[in-house]
Amino acid sequence: MVSIMHLSIIIVNYNTCQLTKECLRSVFRSKTRFSYEVIVVDNASIDASVREIKVDFPQVKIIENNSNLGFSKANNLGIDRAEGEYVLLLNSDTVIEADTIETMLQFMISNPQLGAAGCKILLPDGSLDKACKRSFPTPINSTYYALGLAKLFPGNPKFNAYQLGHLSEDDEHFIDCLVGAFMIVRGETIKQVGKLDEDFFMYGEDIDWCYRIKSAGWEIAYNPSATITHYKGASSIKKTCEDCL
Repeated sequence: MVSIMHLSIIIVNYNTCQLTKECLRSVFRSKTRFSYEVIVVDNASIDASVREIKVDFPQVKIIENNSNLGFSKANNLGIDRAEGEYVLLLNSDTVIEADTIETMLQFMISNPQLGAAGCKILLPDGSLDKACKRSFPTPINSTYYALGLAKLFPGNPKFNAYQLGHLSEDDEHFIDCLVGAFMIVRGETIKQVGKLDEDFFMYGEDIDWCYRIKSAGWEIAYNPSATITHYKGASSIKKTCEDCL
C-alpha cells in the first residue's frame, strides 16, 4: 500500500535561526489527520541554523545552498523536492496555530476550483497583515492606495481595491493575490502554471504567481477560519542571534 503525502511545507531560511526554529515548533505542534513533510531550504546562512535544525528537528528535509539564491529559486528547489499533493510556502518568521494545516487542507479539498488559498495573517499586535488579501496592483488601484484614499474612504470598494479593506477580514472571499508568507497551492495547479518566476529575487513573485494561477482559470481564496502570526520583515533582515552562532 502506497502512503499519500498530502502536504509539503517549504520554509526558506536565511540567518533566521531562532525564528525558523519557532516556526518549526509551531508546525510540529499541529493537530491534523493529514500527512505532511517539512522542507527547509537554507540560503547559505552563516549562523547555526542548519546545524541546530538538524539536531532539533531531524525529521526535516534540508536543502543547503552554497549562496543566497533568493526567495523564488529557493522555494522552487523545495517544490522540486516536494512529494505532497499540495505545497505550502511558509515564511520562517511565522507561527501557525495547531489547526491551521487541518483547516486549510480541508478547505482546499472541499473547493476543487481553488488553485491557491491563504489564511488570516495577524501581526504581533493582533492587527491584520493586509497583504494577505489583495487585488492585483493595477495602476489605478495603486494610485488610490498611494494617495491615501483607502484610509479616507475605508468602506468604498473603488478606493480600497488594492488591499480590499472594504471586505470583512472575518469572511471568506475570492481574491486576486495572496502573500508568499503563507500560500497553499494545489500540486495540479503548479504542474499547469509552473513554479515561481526566478527573475524575482525577493518580493513580487507571489503576485506574479497568483496572476498566472488566475489566468489559467483557477480561483484564489482567503480563508479566515485559519490564522497565523507573522513577525513581518524579520525574515528579510540578515540576523545572527548570539545563541545561534
